[in-house]
Amino acid sequence: METKINPEKDMIEALNKLEKEKGISKEKLLETLESSMLVACEKEFGNAENIQINIDRETGAVKVYANKTIVEEVMDPALELTLEEAKKYHPRKKYSIGDQVLVEVTPMNFGRIATQKAKQVVIQRIREEERKAIYDQFYDKSRDVVTGIIGRSSGKNITVNLGKCDAVLTEKEQIKTENYTPSSRFKFYVLDVQNTGKGPKIVVSRTHPELVRKLFEAEVTEVHDGIVTINSIAREAGQRTKMAVSSNDPDVDPTGACVGVNGARVNAIVDELGGEKIDIINWSDDPAILIKNALGPAKVLSVDVYDDEKCARVIVPDNQLSLAIGKEGQNARLAAKLTGYKIDIKSESQAGDIY
Repeated sequence: METKINPEKDMIEALNKLEKEKGISKEKLLETLESSMLVACEKEFGNAENIQINIDRETGAVKVYANKTIVEEVMDPALELTLEEAKKYHPRKKYSIGDQVLVEVTPMNFGRIATQKAKQVVIQRIREEERKAIYDQFYDKSRDVVTGIIGRSSGKNITVNLGKCDAVLTEKEQIKTENYTPSSRFKFYVLDVQNTGKGPKIVVSRTHPELVRKLFEAEVTEVHDGIVTINSIAREAGQRTKMAVSSNDPDVDPTGACVGVNGARVNAIVDELGGEKIDIINWSDDPAILIKNALGPAKVLSVDVYDDEKCARVIVPDNQLSLAIGKEGQNARLAAKLTGYKIDIKSESQAGDIY
């Protein structure tokens, strides 16, 4: 005995399974399907303004109804019918001229059309749900660190494979000294997540200062637990970072916690950043002390702070001037970024000449 094929019932069973396994609402899918099938009705009837589609939620049976007005003389059979015709459809109801009547006008093989439409709607909805799930996943990771694999280049931008989707590493977010060869693996800071018509657009960064913060949070337990606080970061990606830290526990040395035994913790992050130098200094609420610390490893003789102008004048020994300023002014520049003060550095002899 052959099993009778029932595509409408199969459609309902598939939607039930989809709702259970993927959490996609069966009711919303059926509502979307009913709306999409109006397009097919326009081809069938020439006009779908007065057409209603009803899909039985249990059997999947599809019925098409036309809402017609009772008139004395029919001018448009698609929109009108006589009182006698209305009584044929609903003999127990009492109608008058001008009343609205629902008349079944289901075309032949419309169930087959429904199942074809259902497949299209379901496939589209699954894609939308998958895109939404990816967007939600990475939106939650926004301002966090992810691991990605370098893919193809598109102009000056690079595609990064994050597993379920791709992200974009723009030229601005690339470290110039790094070699982004295909299939190589890096950690990235999730800079931006946008929901677009083509799916989530994710922008990642290798240059953002927060990448350094997140790497320390992952590597240093005391930072992750909030015992050690990273108060400020100044970074020139690929070259050097200065980071000011403080401790909420008098028994915990913040710089020592970040450096680790024999430099193990900081070296792991330096390796992740391709050899970028990282200076870790003690934070201070006293701007003079903070500026002095920030200019390390140079020795500082004195710091005069002018809070109104947000600037400071620093005196260093003659033999420390070049070290305080740094190659191409980098040390002084990073110290200024870290502290938020404009720093004017003079050697001891230069200061003496001024006075």
